[in-house]
Amino acid sequence: MEYIDIKTLNLNNKRVLIRSDLNVPMKDNKIISTARIKASMSTILHCLKNNAKVLVMSHLGRPKEGEYNKKLSLFPIFQYFKKKITFTKVHFIKNYLNSNIQLTNGELYILENVRFNIGENKNDINLSKKYSKLCDIFVMDAFGSIHRTQSSTVGVAQYAAISCAGILLKYEITSLEKILKKPKRPMISIIGGSKVSTKFNMLHHLLHISDIVIVGGGIANTFLAINNHIGKSLHEKEFIKEASMLYKKFNIVIPVDSRVSKEFNEHALPTIKLVSNIQKNEEIMDIGPKSENIIQNIIKSAKTILWNGPVGVFEFKNFSYGTKTLAHSIANSNAFSIAGGGDTISAIDIFKIRNKISYISTGGGSFLKYLEGKLLPGIKFLHKKDVISN
Repeated sequence: MEYIDIKTLNLNNKRVLIRSDLNVPMKDNKIISTARIKASMSTILHCLKNNAKVLVMSHLGRPKEGEYNKKLSLFPIFQYFKKKITFTKVHFIKNYLNSNIQLTNGELYILENVRFNIGENKNDINLSKKYSKLCDIFVMDAFGSIHRTQSSTVGVAQYAAISCAGILLKYEITSLEKILKKPKRPMISIIGGSKVSTKFNMLHHLLHISDIVIVGGGIANTFLAINNHIGKSLHEKEFIKEASMLYKKFNIVIPVDSRVSKEFNEHALPTIKLVSNIQKNEEIMDIGPKSENIIQNIIKSAKTILWNGPVGVFEFKNFSYGTKTLAHSIANSNAFSIAGGGDTISAIDIFKIRNKISYISTGGGSFLKYLEGKLLPGIKFLHKKDVISN
């Protein structure tokens, strides 16, 4: 599907409502990471410089609908924008649904948390229409929320006169399509994390388009359990049969050795063992050095790399070696690399390789859903033809 690109529209004197993803980590009403805000800036600045009346809405956390929660207010995010955007006025609007907002061309208006509004999570028709009345053009730019059917993501796009894709959303889709449709080969996918059940559909889709899929973490343990005793390691027994079928059919690389421990804590000491020699009271917490070498050699030959999920308990220093080796191998590769998911981004920041990954997705759940190859709700209505172009 072709989406309307915001850059093709005449924004002058238009009320432009942007759904951004400003759901940033907060502590004591202070922003811990500004990565998502910075990623949203390109679309916002584009609209301001094209003399639009720019409204920005987003969710933050999971408040109870209909109740104001100061801890989940977007006011601190408004303050960040006000500090960073100095060439125009930046406003904060708490009550915007039932009032006639007086807007000025070239100025920015940050709206309060959409999840304070009753009906947001259920994609309420009335709320969606109220959002649509705020604008002449709706811009979906929150890739991290395109998998959610809510009033600020789907409903407003359905009822707005014009709905289009923002710069960030377009870039996210373009980057992912580069991998999903015409990847340079060989294409290597690394899928880690705790549960295969949450990533099974994505894994199944990637197996069909990847030359090699490397699995790690609890997902790898489920594959290891096909032919090995894995002690008390995290895995999903109910998926062993399906994992076995996939392992026979596709080129899946699983660990040959592991760092194990009898205790699960940051002070536990690792013991390196072959996966065929793990005892009942031991738990796999990281891949071993032989597995690291195998992964390094595979990545060296890659032209395209997709990474989602750590290969061990990287939060514990003694069990971070596998994920660290993986991270640096990807960083040192000449391949086009794309990474996504909360734990993956945490690992990227811990091992300080952010500038060496070709593209880091802003999405978590949406990243996984998009990799399943399905049309997601948040981009369904971004293709209307009655547009006002330059």
